[in-house]
Amino acid sequence: MSPPHVVHSNDIPWSDIVQGSRVAIRRKQLGAAAHGQKLGCSLLELLPGKQSWPFHYHLANEEALFVLEGSGTLRLGDERISVTAGDYVALPPGPACAHQLLNEGTQPLRYLAFSTQLEPDVLVYPDSQKIGVLAGSAPGGAKAARTLEAYLPLAAKVGYWDGESTD
Repeated sequence: MSPPHVVHSNDIPWSDIVQGSRVAIRRKQLGAAAHGQKLGCSLLELLPGKQSWPFHYHLANEEALFVLEGSGTLRLGDERISVTAGDYVALPPGPACAHQLLNEGTQPLRYLAFSTQLEPDVLVYPDSQKIGVLAGSAPGGAKAARTLEAYLPLAAKVGYWDGESTD
């Protein structure tokens, strides 16, 4: 029997994340299974011809990727960079590190994704011009603990005092 902070990836079932015809990811949340608190880690497989999460960046959390098997294309800001087994990618918060992985090959792209687990966090999605605001649990954290989760178009702006009683 393993201590509570030690897990073996074979003991964690895959969860499938499928959205439409372009997104197909298999995920094992290793950090959550090992009761991590400030650092998340997931083992991911990006299926051939598919893309990962939408192109995004964080304002609070730093992410990192380590490619274990296969190859793909990393959208990083305005660049497209080939990545292959052994590549490590640091993704500090901010627009310069907006990112998304694409698997344009014929084999699964297997990688580890690490993330600090800071909350609240704001995510920005440049392609769709929206933001995500999360509190109570960081992105990738327990949804049940989340006290706020909202995705809004960037154009949905109101003034600071709009809707407030000032009389």
